[in-house]
Amino acid sequence: MTYCLAMRLHEGLVFLADTRTNAGVDNVGIYSKQHVFQPTTNSTFVLQSAGNLATTQEVLDRLRRDLDRPGDHDSLATASYLFEAALYVGTVLRTVIEEHQQALHGADATATLILGGQVGQEAADILLVYPEGNYIRASDDMPFLQIGETKYGKFLLEMAATLDVDTATAVKIAISSMLSTARANVAVGPPYDLALYSRDTHALETQRIDADSQSLRALSYAWERMLRSSVAQLPSFLPADLPQLDEWIVENLPAG
Repeated sequence: MTYCLAMRLHEGLVFLADTRTNAGVDNVGIYSKQHVFQPTTNSTFVLQSAGNLATTQEVLDRLRRDLDRPGDHDSLATASYLFEAALYVGTVLRTVIEEHQQALHGADATATLILGGQVGQEAADILLVYPEGNYIRASDDMPFLQIGETKYGKFLLEMAATLDVDTATAVKIAISSMLSTARANVAVGPPYDLALYSRDTHALETQRIDADSQSLRALSYAWERMLRSSVAQLPSFLPADLPQLDEWIVENLPAG
């Protein structure tokens, strides 16, 4: 299983991906699902992957091959816009899937990708690339994308992820979303790969967060403690306490 997320902010982009591909008593696989490409001085891409591991690895190999042998063919280096890069990556993805799907005798060869970054002075953005080769953008109202095990961490992104949050806050939101997912699904887990992109810089800051990271342990502890505390602060719904509910609403909820 996999969980990858990307957020678009006014300040730039935030990417976070887990690295666990299998989970069991004696079978845990760790592979990077977040990959950086900087094919020119004014183009930066981050590619996240979820789905068939063999498919995603072949897609990555083909992307690198096309960059290594310049010529009359498309590559990440030839894209003048981020959407052109997404269409190119989508074509490669669809080709790999079609070449192997029949031989897998019913097994799923598909994968889904998030491509984010910036080309030239075009606004930095994040796009979700489907197995069919097409894509969608993150909206201004919900400026984030997820692939893989998305349901457990989505609620926090929906509540807190906005264009206006600063990068430091966005990282806390992203890691908290990841912790929610890892807590609910053992098939998602550390190490986690974090990448931060400040708009118009074409420079990435990357960090691997290991399972024994003191910062991760501190955030995980604080996150769980605050969740428990928030439950204690909720109004009571026991029948005997319902008369006080109106008073709690007046004190705590905005008018209307």
